[in-house]
Amino acid sequence: MWKSIDEMNSCLVLCSRCPRLVEFRQKVAQEKRNSYINQEYWGKPVPGFGDDNAELLIIGLAPGAHGSNRTGRMFTGDHSGKFLYSILYEAGFSNKPDSENRYDGLRLKKCYITAAVRCVPPGNKPTKEELENCSHFLDAEIGFLEKIKVVVALGKIAFDAFIQHLKRQETRIPKPQPRFQHGTIMKFDNGKTLIPSYHPSRQNTQTGKLTRNMFLDIFLMAKRLLNERHL
Repeated sequence: MWKSIDEMNSCLVLCSRCPRLVEFRQKVAQEKRNSYINQEYWGKPVPGFGDDNAELLIIGLAPGAHGSNRTGRMFTGDHSGKFLYSILYEAGFSNKPDSENRYDGLRLKKCYITAAVRCVPPGNKPTKEELENCSHFLDAEIGFLEKIKVVVALGKIAFDAFIQHLKRQETRIPKPQPRFQHGTIMKFDNGKTLIPSYHPSRQNTQTGKLTRNMFLDIFLMAKRLLNERHL
């Protein structure tokens, strides 16, 4: 098995286990959006990004078609990323409030970002099989990030992916099994705390389902929980 996150990511970017996702990510990268027509798209599985000594882990759904699938970095170059990184900056988890490309100098502080699925899925809806195919990357990544204490799951798919990870690690899951609910705090026997949040998609933020203050509260909550660990 892999000896480091870097070694894992070298394999991840070459992954072609899901034919539907391979076809779609390449199609998007070839056809492009008009506003990015002169840019070269990443068009491959997208690795996680952040501080190897992270105490906060953020799990998203999957790369955006013209965001991460274009730039090659999680939550970079689209509406969701702009919303997320501005909040992370205000909460003290990043050095700048915006994200344009993977060379823009953005650095995360005690924070790491990954996703349940590493290739952009049609309609942002990965299949159960595609989630399972990607799960060994998530398991290995969390294993390498030994200092993770708090996990923020962005959306129900990310929430379910982390619960399934806990089950694979034979962590005891309370009964009845926890359900996705924005802003709740769920603590597990392995020392990790899970906070579900609505995903910062354009649909959620423009309809008011997820406001900026609601999202900021999630990360201030995470920061408070981490600070309590250090008391």
